[in-house]
Amino acid sequence: QVQLVESGGGLVQAGGSLRLSCTTSGRTFNTYDMAWFRQAPGKDRELVAGFNWSGSPGIYVDTVKGRFAISRDSAKNTVYMQMDGLKPEGTAIYYCAGKVSGTYVYWGRGTQVTVSS
Repeated sequence: QVQLVESGGGLVQAGGSLRLSCTTSGRTFNTYDMAWFRQAPGKDRELVAGFNWSGSPGIYVDTVKGRFAISRDSAKNTVYMQMDGLKPEGTAIYYCAGKVSGTYVYWGRGTQVTVSS
C-alpha cells in the first residue's frame, strides 16, 4: 500500500523557517515526479514546489521563489521542502503528492503550517 506521510509543520513567527518532510513507502518514488501543495482556509489547493525524477531544477510558485527549496533523499525515500522567510499568508495545510502518468494520484494527509505576524 502506498503511503506518503508529511511531518515538520508547526507554529512559527513571520520570518522564521521550517523544513517539511514527506516519507514515502509502498512504492519507489525515486523515478516519479513529486511536489508540495498547500491549501489555505477558504482557498483552492495550489502547487507550491515540485520536481521531476530526472533531477531537473525544481519549479516554484512565484510567491515562494527564493525562499523555499525542494529536495529529495532517494536513499531515505523522502522529499523535503525547506521554507525560509515564512509569511503569514503561508499559513496552510501542506501536502506531499506523487505523480503517475501526468497526474498527482498519491497524496499525504497534510501537515499544518501556521505563521504568526
